Amino acid sequence: MYRFSNTVIGFLNLFTLLASIPIIGGGLWMARSSTTCESFLQTPLLVVGFVVLIISLAGFIGACFNVAWALWLYLVVMLFLIGTLLGLTIFGFVVTSQGGGVEVPGRVYKEYQLEKYSSWLKSRIKDPHYWSTIRSCILGSNTCAQIASWTPLDYLERDMTPIQSGCCKPPTSCNYATATMMTQDADCYRWNNAPNLLCYECDSCKAGVLEHIRRDWHKLSVLNIVMLVLLIGIYSIGCCAFRNTRRSETDYPYGENRMSKVRPRWDFYWWRWWYDRKNQLY
Repeated sequence: MYRFSNTVIGFLNLFTLLASIPIIGGGLWMARSSTTCESFLQTPLLVVGFVVLIISLAGFIGACFNVAWALWLYLVVMLFLIGTLLGLTIFGFVVTSQGGGVEVPGRVYKEYQLEKYSSWLKSRIKDPHYWSTIRSCILGSNTCAQIASWTPLDYLERDMTPIQSGCCKPPTSCNYATATMMTQDADCYRWNNAPNLLCYECDSCKAGVLEHIRRDWHKLSVLNIVMLVLLIGIYSIGCCAFRNTRRSETDYPYGENRMSKVRPRWDFYWWRWWYDRKNQLY
């Protein structure tokens, strides 16, 4: 029974070892793709895939072949991975705690305002290089083409994604017939009917992208919590497997007394001397 933890760790790491192969394959496939959107996930997928592969391989070898140093490496990296995942989860909840849509009277969809999001996200999205990459991604995804044929009734009755609401149309409050420059939202004057322009330079478009990121980040944070609980459980079993492996490398199997010395009580030698003298006298 004392090998049960080693068996469990071996099977768990064999499973994660096999699971890392499609993760790495997906990252390599994205690396060959010219689509800008996929490049965002390319590096994280490759990093996660190779880290899982190395950890799983070390844990599998250490648990199944009683290699103590491999299990020690496995536990160290696992501890680092748990700490990193915990930090990323907390960071994700902090930076995505702000934001959300604003109800539009008479509409099903919502609109989004850039100032409602956290300072870190706003500074990230305002970076020209970063935004040009995202803008190219939206253009390549044909997101706005999906609503290009909508009728005025569709705009009243149908919902939109945050990116469609912010990037594919001007703000609903815009009135190009009678409003003056002073009474209009600045995004109203950034709008252009050209398919490759639309409202891609609007703050509402950047806010829509941040809302999309915020929703995805919340889903990822929930998954991170589940992974943290799983990793902590695996780490606990791994500690037992490491202890068993270290014990198997010694010359003292279970049930054998390992004590080589027992320090006697302070008066042991005095009583021993007195006992010997007594036997000599009698």
